[in-house]
Amino acid sequence: MPIQSQGIITRDNVSVDIAAVAYFRVVDARKSVIVIENVNAAINQIAQTTLRNVVGQHSLDAVLAQTEKINGSIRQILDTTTVDWGVEVTLVELKDIQLPDSMKRAMAREAEAEREKRAKIIAAEGEARAAAALGDASDTMMQHPLALQLRNLQTLAELGVEKNTTVVFPAPLMSSIGELTDFLTREANASRTPQLNGLPEEKLAHAPTLR
Repeated sequence: MPIQSQGIITRDNVSVDIAAVAYFRVVDARKSVIVIENVNAAINQIAQTTLRNVVGQHSLDAVLAQTEKINGSIRQILDTTTVDWGVEVTLVELKDIQLPDSMKRAMAREAEAEREKRAKIIAAEGEARAAAALGDASDTMMQHPLALQLRNLQTLAELGVEKNTTVVFPAPLMSSIGELTDFLTREANASRTPQLNGLPEEKLAHAPTLR
């Protein structure tokens, strides 16, 4: 049985139009004829009144989020009322909930504001992580100056990949490159020297001299 749409004021004073549907069955045909003159009309009327009363006890948020609970409350009230009419109400469902246009616009603005808020939080968290990474990199560069020079060389190599690119090397950088080259040469010689020291004397005499 359809329950006609009607305007209802929720507990937080929001006007909504709600339609519903109720399902029932006759369990005592004698009562449904003798006790009540028109059982269908009676159920429809009591259903509209019950719908208005139950929804009016809830806020709009509760009506939208707790429809199953509201359906159960309406069904229980109707079933208690109609039992004397030889009728059992088996199911009630809110079928359609229409919000006023002003409320729809307000909810849309709220949803948009929430999306913007989340986007800003994500961006801020990303910037914080990037700043922390830069701080760690800066500490590393300060502790290992050669790492900074290597990074400069890497950047220059990446620039050189581009076509028609002219790279100008400042004098201090050229000096640093020379120092870096000398350092790498010394490290390479140092890593090879222990191997020569471990050779027998007769083989050490014939070992090539490092330059």
